[in-house]
Amino acid sequence: MSAPALTGRFGDYEIILLRDGALQASVQQIIHLDGQAALDAARKNIPDQNFEMVVNCFVLRGPDGVTLVDAGCGTAWGEKFGKARQALADIGIGRDDVRRVLVTHLHGDHVPGLLDEGQPYFPKAEIIVPEKDLAFFTDEAARERVPEARRSGFALAASLLAAYGDRLSTRPEGEIMPGIRSILLPGHTPGHTGYLIGEEQGALLIFADALHMAGLQPQDPRIGMVFDLDPEQAALSRRFMMEQAADKGWHVVGCHTPGIQTVERRGDAFRLVDP
Repeated sequence: MSAPALTGRFGDYEIILLRDGALQASVQQIIHLDGQAALDAARKNIPDQNFEMVVNCFVLRGPDGVTLVDAGCGTAWGEKFGKARQALADIGIGRDDVRRVLVTHLHGDHVPGLLDEGQPYFPKAEIIVPEKDLAFFTDEAARERVPEARRSGFALAASLLAAYGDRLSTRPEGEIMPGIRSILLPGHTPGHTGYLIGEEQGALLIFADALHMAGLQPQDPRIGMVFDLDPEQAALSRRFMMEQAADKGWHVVGCHTPGIQTVERRGDAFRLVDP
């Protein structure tokens, strides 16, 4: 297997995209906040009933060693996923080399890669979880309010706490470490978070799941997917993210989009373009 390509340098960090696998999504999982007619129009833009969504996580190589943003599915979703582990080995990064992992949110395609049969997969890593996400996914009352099909984050939170103990910590929005700042983008989950790498102008925003469909949602941020716990708030965060990126000249990359791009305004809408 060939090693992943270096995808860029932002500030003091080299960024390497790791492809963990690809999800098969359905047009039936697409929603629209403006009703059925808008939803029908959005779905017509996807010619097939099923479409592929890549699953990415990221390596940040910097002055303080190796940091990951998310860790993929590990063994949780079968042999078609968990490719990030081999990709790390291909670029010479061992399990003991990972100093910390910045979690974007507690979903099953982002954090099971941190676990190895209930034990830490990265035995020396500090795990940093968005404060609001861990608070939500450890709240039993909140669990009862969430549809059963959307409750996986509660079990993941418990598993991470059991495996990593005091090596798991939370952070509010703001500076995580020199040259890395978290930006709260709630809606997909209550604490769903992006990470801004580098200085403001020309920085890279890893926006996680603020977008799932790079060819569709920038033109209409009110298109969402059933995975968003709070679809209205997710749409607001989606628009906010793209406004910030367009106005400040940030590069962007997501956990379900192909690679590093930039954001352009198109009237009241946006589009992602290759830099």
